[in-house]
Amino acid sequence: MKQKATLKQIAKELNVSVSTVSKALSNSPEISEPTKIKVQEFAKLKNYKPNNIAVNLKNKRTKTIGVIIPNILNPFFAKVFSGIEQAANDRGYNVITCISNESLEKEIHAMDILSNGTIDGFILSISEETQKEQEFKHFKEAIADDLPIVMFDRISDEVNCDKVIVDDFDSAVDGTTHLIKLKCKNIALLSTIDNLSVGKLRMQGYEKALKDNGYSLNPEIMIHTDNTDQFDEKLKGLFDTKSIDGIFALDEHASVMAMKFAIKKGLKIPEDVQIIGFADGVWSKRLTPSLSTVSQHAPEIGQAAAEMLIDRLEDKSEEAPEYVTKVIKTELRQRESTKKL
Repeated sequence: MKQKATLKQIAKELNVSVSTVSKALSNSPEISEPTKIKVQEFAKLKNYKPNNIAVNLKNKRTKTIGVIIPNILNPFFAKVFSGIEQAANDRGYNVITCISNESLEKEIHAMDILSNGTIDGFILSISEETQKEQEFKHFKEAIADDLPIVMFDRISDEVNCDKVIVDDFDSAVDGTTHLIKLKCKNIALLSTIDNLSVGKLRMQGYEKALKDNGYSLNPEIMIHTDNTDQFDEKLKGLFDTKSIDGIFALDEHASVMAMKFAIKKGLKIPEDVQIIGFADGVWSKRLTPSLSTVSQHAPEIGQAAAEMLIDRLEDKSEEAPEYVTKVIKTELRQRESTKKL
């Protein structure tokens, strides 16, 4: 194995001080460009690797962010992560990712592992089980230990921290109102995320849009649960017995299954039933017909979360800035599952 050089060895061979070598390798403006190039190229030639542990102990910073995602198979979370990683890299930070798989226990375990000096702060979206159990002690303990948290998408009002959300309520109002403008009279609500904060907000938006437009709320055409198997069984009954001409689906599973069952029942989309889903993965464009969706701008959510955390980590003021909740605006993308206005 090729032996790694030290700062002292590089300084001796180049006939400069250790301080000069250290500053040149950290790209300090105090060092001239020719000297930087000479030192950096020589260090690379000699297989120099910085001792990150020593650097972190000296600076009391790891320049690393812990990211906890509930479900990496969900295109939304994958896109959010891409935004986090890009913004973190641009600011010179590394990212360590853990997947909670919607488990409270795994979420707590991930935070315990990363809270031992590995990371400077967390970016996370709360797991399904955590929201169901309303158990937020582990978040509060991390913040009390000076590990700042930025929550995104799924958040808790009980935890005082920075947050990045989309306008779930307003976008659900807009999506439902759009179906009303398209002359839909019986608009079903479909959801498999009834136990999540975002699901509750979207359902409230749906109800508000109906009320504002003089529509009666009909529980018989509303399917909201947190069990996908139960949802699928109820959905069969909806198409068997109810005459619906519009569907507002609050999540990916509900959106896809609505289209599947409608087509299976021989309904034409959008002639017989018009559908708007609350997601915008690649599949929504590739379905036949393509699905009209509420796009959440996931990469922007990730970018905003990373910027907020890094800004807080690098803030030099004596008093910590107040916590902020940033709202990312959604966009209704009209495709083939709805008629044109």
